[in-house]
Amino acid sequence: MGIEHKNGGSSSLDFNVPLLLDQNQSKLKDLEASDNDDVNFIGTTSFSKTCFNGLNALTGIGILSTPYALASGGWISLILLFTIATATFYSGLLIQRCMDWDPNIKTYPDIGYQAFGRKGKVIVSVLMHMELYLVATGFLILEGDNLQNLLPNVECFEFGGLTIGGKQGFIIIVALIILPTVWLDNLSLLSYISATGVLASLFIIGSVLWIGVFDGIGFQQRGEFINWDGIPTAVSLFAFCYCAHPVFPTLYSSMHKRHQFSNVLIVCFVLGTLCYASMAILGYLMFGSEVQSQITLNLPTNKLSSRIAIYTTLVNPISKYALMVTPIINAIKAWFPYHSNKRLFSHMVGTSVVISTLLVALAVPFFGSLMSLVGAFLSINASVILPCLCYLKISGSYQKFNGEMVGIGLVIVMGIFVVIFGTYASLVDIIHMFKF
Repeated sequence: MGIEHKNGGSSSLDFNVPLLLDQNQSKLKDLEASDNDDVNFIGTTSFSKTCFNGLNALTGIGILSTPYALASGGWISLILLFTIATATFYSGLLIQRCMDWDPNIKTYPDIGYQAFGRKGKVIVSVLMHMELYLVATGFLILEGDNLQNLLPNVECFEFGGLTIGGKQGFIIIVALIILPTVWLDNLSLLSYISATGVLASLFIIGSVLWIGVFDGIGFQQRGEFINWDGIPTAVSLFAFCYCAHPVFPTLYSSMHKRHQFSNVLIVCFVLGTLCYASMAILGYLMFGSEVQSQITLNLPTNKLSSRIAIYTTLVNPISKYALMVTPIINAIKAWFPYHSNKRLFSHMVGTSVVISTLLVALAVPFFGSLMSLVGAFLSINASVILPCLCYLKISGSYQKFNGEMVGIGLVIVMGIFVVIFGTYASLVDIIHMFKF
């Protein structure tokens, strides 16, 4: 779904996220800003449905990498998971306070604009779109990895006389399957399919638990207590799990009782963190240091429970890809206003975005390292540092030295450390993999 914000003119900075709306909120466009915005507009989405929407936004493909993150840093890195969860929960509250401060704020870029003017809006928007782009790229890599795991005997493909490796071939095939979805004018069907993300996460956790208990894998691995070299990777992957903050303004605006939004965040972060921690612990106990960047790659493919987990993993990214790249497509089309409404031009832009993500996926087919880079550089900036900075500027709290100022300052410093060391570690990992 898209929420278009208009702050001194039209904008293309839409953010697509599937929301479960109440019946009397029949169309998403009821939330869209118009030339005569009603700043007193109150949504009609209930508390329970907002919780569902928030959980859907918060739980995603990151859950597949939490065992790998735990294996990277050792058992002590569970503390980092809870630290990141706490910091991102607090920054979510700061986003709510920013929107309470000014009822004109409707979207995340609006917060950046209110705090730092057009430069702030551009920075927020660029980070959002970069994150969406790389997550969409990660979807292709994930599909290629899991299809190769399901069909290990397919070692290569031949296209027009060219021989392509099995994983690369699967990535290309998935891109071709996904391509028509970015041409759709109405993404509502895909929104409902991708809104099953919460159920998909529960299915995968249940399948992994079943394999450990009943399919002979067991929980015998003891693992390491701490691995200092892997701490940056662990915290980066955990940060990637909590990158839903650009969606929070949309959720807040859709609520009927907005004062309950802090309770929504509590429910979403507690349940989401329980899911992430459960998967991390189960996977690490089952496979120890041998766990791969996606837990599904460790599962025995001859077991029904494994196939359920893998098929669930394969379906979700295909339904979510178009939702992820639609804001990018809209932003590109906005640069060409005379052609933006032409169907052929729209299809060309969508096709170009798919091709570009395909090329990146083929060039950097390392899911764990790429998502670690997204978590360290983009997620921490968008979900931790920027909400803190924007709140300090909008509220004027930066002019007061008190407990709140100190707390926010510590969160910002923590975020900067993660950005520096996590980004460095991710880039080193990617370079190392290219050498081998």
